[in-house]
Amino acid sequence: MFESASDFLARDQHTGPACVIVDVRMPGLDGIELQKTLIQRRREEQLIFITGHGDVPMCAQAMKAGAVDFLPKPFRADGLLQCVERALARSVDERSRTAEKNKARQLLDLLTPREFEVMQLVIMGMLNKQIAAELHTAEKTIKVHRGRVMQKLGVTSVADLVRLSERAGVARVRKPA
Repeated sequence: MFESASDFLARDQHTGPACVIVDVRMPGLDGIELQKTLIQRRREEQLIFITGHGDVPMCAQAMKAGAVDFLPKPFRADGLLQCVERALARSVDERSRTAEKNKARQLLDLLTPREFEVMQLVIMGMLNKQIAAELHTAEKTIKVHRGRVMQKLGVTSVADLVRLSERAGVARVRKPA
């Protein structure tokens, strides 16, 4: 238990699944402001709000920002425990997705800027010949870059390459006109 939201924010983020139960009204930083701060800092704790002073707009705001639940006081202990279970399950899922994303990004960091550029055009569905024309280079050069991309990333198909880029958060852009 923490005396305030500021005390909570002052400590290092927990490395495992995490659920934080916050009141809407707290001394200093309130629950909604704590949620905003956690989002800004890209922290992954899952929040459950409890309050005796909430209203529908406040609940909607908290839920849209990712809260697991918004419980009015008084609440049942078993209801709170169910919320905590959901929050911890969501935390496990979120941490797993983040780990996959980070691993995919680390792989993409192995690419040279030109290889990354070629990869982006490949995942758009362009052929080697089209990529060569787009980058004003020889098709043979594109084949070399494409081979290095596949090797460095440990993928064997364009479909695998697309999935890896999606996990890394690399958006597919439209073909140049």
